[in-house]
Amino acid sequence: MESWYVAVILGIVEGLTEFLPISSTGHLIVTGHLLGFTGPKAETFDVVIQLGAILAVVVLYYDRFMGLLKTDPTKAFSGPRGIWLLVLTSIPASVIGLLAHSYIKAHLFSPTTVAIALAVGAIMIFVVEGRDKEEKTTNLDEITPALAFGIGCFQCLALWPGFSRSAVTIMGGMILGAGRKVAAEYSFIAAVPIMFAATGYDFLKSYSLFAADDLIFLGIGFFVSFISAWIAIKGFIYLLGKLTLRPFAVYRLAIAPLIILFL
Repeated sequence: MESWYVAVILGIVEGLTEFLPISSTGHLIVTGHLLGFTGPKAETFDVVIQLGAILAVVVLYYDRFMGLLKTDPTKAFSGPRGIWLLVLTSIPASVIGLLAHSYIKAHLFSPTTVAIALAVGAIMIFVVEGRDKEEKTTNLDEITPALAFGIGCFQCLALWPGFSRSAVTIMGGMILGAGRKVAAEYSFIAAVPIMFAATGYDFLKSYSLFAADDLIFLGIGFFVSFISAWIAIKGFIYLLGKLTLRPFAVYRLAIAPLIILFL
């Protein structure tokens, strides 16, 4: 079993970065290299702690998820319609991810490819934030099927580690007319089905890499990721009421060359 502090560090990194537009996968790859925790076992551990971050979203948006179980006449994002919107968002990345899974694992999970994705994503953020935009969608109940599917198409870019699923779904929403805050909230909620499917697929393929002695290690990472994600989501939503995404783009541009130089 790996040292407990490795689980704590990676859990913090996953939780804090999963829902911010800076790429959790990219940060986990880089942090894993720094800690010397790499390979198939490390990749499966990353999958497990992502489930902790997913659980944080489910808890924070519990009412919204429960509302998907029955139609609420006062909320358009509820019942079968709400589920259908999430399905539409999940389809593009699910199909492409399934078809390209082996290629992505073999060629895009390296510090260099992560650094390039961070830089490209940062430039995209500056371009999107610099546009004159009309906010047609200001809350979750105004999301249309076309908007949901469009966001799902942008989400495909997140299959490139380092690009950030959160960044591309928020930017996709903004390009298609959603306000920054509602785009972020929908990004969190839409992450649950796609991440659950992806992490479940990875875990079922690789769970045999872990022995019974590793359960504590996995549990620590899962719990720390859950708490860190809870804090990050609450803080991010608060900041979006006061800031644009530009500070995150600056951060991405700052760390991209450092990754190439030192890893």
